[in-house]
Amino acid sequence: LEDLVAIDSVNPSLVAGAPGEGEIARRIAAECTAAGLEVTVSEIAPGRPNVVAVLDGPNPGPTLMFCGHLDTVGVAGMEHPFRPIHRDGRLYGRGAQDMKGGIAAMVGAAQQIAEQNICTRGRLIVAAVVDEEHASLGAEALAALWHADAAVVTEPTDLDIAVAHKGFEWVRVETLGRAAHGSRPRDGRDAILRMGRVLSRLESLDRRLQSQRPHALLGTGSLHASIINGGRELSSYPDRCSLQIERRTLPGEPVGAGLQEVRAILERLRRADADFVCEASLVFSRAAYELEPSHPLPEMLTRAAETAGCRPRRVGMSFWSDAAILSAVGVPTVLFGPGGAGLHSVEEYVRIDDVRVCRDALVELARGYLR
Repeated sequence: LEDLVAIDSVNPSLVAGAPGEGEIARRIAAECTAAGLEVTVSEIAPGRPNVVAVLDGPNPGPTLMFCGHLDTVGVAGMEHPFRPIHRDGRLYGRGAQDMKGGIAAMVGAAQQIAEQNICTRGRLIVAAVVDEEHASLGAEALAALWHADAAVVTEPTDLDIAVAHKGFEWVRVETLGRAAHGSRPRDGRDAILRMGRVLSRLESLDRRLQSQRPHALLGTGSLHASIINGGRELSSYPDRCSLQIERRTLPGEPVGAGLQEVRAILERLRRADADFVCEASLVFSRAAYELEPSHPLPEMLTRAAETAGCRPRRVGMSFWSDAAILSAVGVPTVLFGPGGAGLHSVEEYVRIDDVRVCRDALVELARGYLR
């Protein structure tokens, strides 16, 4: 875990010039090879490889997958992001919780599973993928080539078992005005003030979303304004204003729900003002996820975690994860990983004992699933 945190694996799609996942992938591949697993390294983008390590049992049986992502967000504002620091049972550094703690736990579990000859039937797949913090290119490539009967994504869950998580849509809204000298109001149309009308109605929509009946594990949907740009200079009417919003979605909501809500708002504004010119488009989206309630995987993992020394709850996560991509190709998936704090912040840590417990729970799950 210390060695992984010391490796800079910032996602270059988020931070220009960042090194990406090449070095950390090589370290994971070496660990898995040394443990006796058969390792495949596949470049998903230049210098950005997935690592898939396989342990086959001698008899036919089910396939269990452990999956985690190698990339991290950026390090702006952090003093020593890649210097692992121990303090009060915690390990600090970028990616310690999100999610190098989970990566260390699943690789450590695979080592023990191999050493103890636990996999007597079926197959264990350990997948370390790229790009989860941006577009999940790694998980998409993994899902296209590798299948499992059950999977555990070791994202940080405080050692609870997450069976659902939210999705998201990124929507761009653009209002058009007419450029003119600031002293000539009859010639100009203010695209920024027109965007204000949109923002007011988006705020009302967010209040409605958050007042609806909540999902039992995930709460309500929501939206927020993320990025806004407009204007050229102080003495000119702005001819264009661009807004990007994020709409967090729930299982069961229709595909494109956020975009359709925004387009309905814009249509009402057009009907009220013939000079109101605007458009909305989808930038990117990922579906929400929820495991079928009757699936046995959460109960199996609960028993394994109890054997390892913790009593997990069944929860939902507010963030999105690669579990949705695995589920989309028919792989029942839960999230289970160590606790800590500071995801994407300037002070991030993972609880070291949680990493060990997570590892031991994964070993016990394999003992019940692959033996």
